[in-house]
Order: sequence, then C-alpha cells, then structure tokens
Amino acid sequence: MSTPTRTRSLRARLLALITDATSRLVAAWSILTTAQERLLAALSRIRPGRGATSRTRTAVTAFQQGLAAFDRAVTAFAERWAARDLPTAYRDGALQMLQRADWPTTSWTWTQRHQDAITSLTAQYYVDLMGRLREALRRARAFLRAAQDAVRSGTFDLEQLRADHPLGTVIYATTARHPVHAWARAALSWQTVSTANAGGARTALDDMGAQFLEVNDSPDCGWTEHDDPDRANFTVRTIADALAHPLSHANCVREFLPRLDLTGRTDIESGARL
Repeated sequence: MSTPTRTRSLRARLLALITDATSRLVAAWSILTTAQERLLAALSRIRPGRGATSRTRTAVTAFQQGLAAFDRAVTAFAERWAARDLPTAYRDGALQMLQRADWPTTSWTWTQRHQDAITSLTAQYYVDLMGRLREALRRARAFLRAAQDAVRSGTFDLEQLRADHPLGTVIYATTARHPVHAWARAALSWQTVSTANAGGARTALDDMGAQFLEVNDSPDCGWTEHDDPDRANFTVRTIADALAHPLSHANCVREFLPRLDLTGRTDIESGARL
C-alpha cells in the first residue's frame, strides 16, 4: 500500500492546483469589479449641463469594454481549466491509485476509456463555469441599465447602486450571495478533487481490474452528503458507487484505496465495513 508521504504528495499537488486556479479566476473576475467601480466613480462626477451626455457615453463605453475583457478572461480560464488543469488532476489521481497498490505508474496511459471519462467531466465543469460567466454578464448589464437610469432621472446614488448590484459576489441556487473568492475556491476544489478521485476509481477498474474501493474520509462524513447517516469512512464501495459519489460536499477530504484482495468476491455489499 502507499505511504503517508505519497498521500500528502497528491494532496499537496491538488492544493497547489486549486490555489493557483482560484487566484487566476479571482484575478479575471476583478476586471468586472474594477470596471464597475470606475463606472460608478465616473458617473458620480458628472453634473447636469454641457458635456454630461458625452461624458456619460464615454463612461458607459469604458464599462462595456471592461465587460468584454472580463468575458475573454473568464472564457480563457475555463478553456485552460478544461483542457489542461483538470486532466492533470485526473492523471494525478490515477497515478496515486496505482501507487497505493504498488503498481508501476509507468503502466498508465491515456486510453480511450480514460479520455472519454475526462472529456465527460471537463465538459460538465466547463458548462458550469460558463454558466456563472453568463449570469455575471447578465447582472452586470442590469447594473449598467440601473446606473444609466439613475443618471437620467437625477437619482444617482453610488452607495445604493453598489449595494443593489454587488458584482463581486456569486448567487447560489438558494439566492445566497457569496464573495467570488469563496465561490471560486469551493467550486474549483470540488471539481479538482472529484476529478482526481474519478481518475483513481476509473484506473482501479480499467487498469487494475478492481471491483471495490475502501473509503478514507472524515469520521462524521456521510456518503452522499455530509449529514447522510450512511457514514463513509472505512467502508467498502463498488467502483460504480465511488464514481457516482467521488465527494460528499464542498471541501470534502474523501480518498479511495484499492481493495484488490476483494476482487471476485460476490458476498460483499457496497457500504460494508470489513
């Protein structure tokens, strides 16, 4: 089996990938928030009279250029994330699984099944990121309309516009707003570790012929979600179940260990403790 040093090595690599990616995504998002602050500052200085329309138009054009730059930056991030970063996490997870079973890592290659698996994962996560981008652009355009309306009506209130249109946040399905950094860290952590665990599980099945994996998780972590009474730690799961639930929740520390000694057993149920 693998040594703790090997496990820490994978965690360190994934953490470095998550940290770097979070920094890059937040930097791309700052283009939007900077454009918003510049527009608010420019509009707050405009007074009725000659030149007001021209100055407003100039400020609006600058904001629209900022939106275009933001769009390009986040799209470029998502493309690199899908094409390079997530495949790296998948491969690292695959190699870790081989190391845990003391199999030679040089035996691993990007087979068609591995390519198909990473293509499916990256397509899903790319769509998720681009959906966030589209929502941010929609909110930014709503902010621009509100700012222009406020200028035209003479009711411009910088602080109210900033409070009503916090473009430095991401809105979750629950309508809760979270700072971009917190959302980026959680989303990219989920995608990275899920992908690494999927790479490991798929390698255990395709390259090693395993049927079962042992779960290494927090003692109080549930299998399908954190509060699931089906506690995951030290249970044995089929690879199909592992692929369906590579993680339980955001910031989950779940890992899988190969149980080659159980290959061929027909008397084991997924979720058993052996």
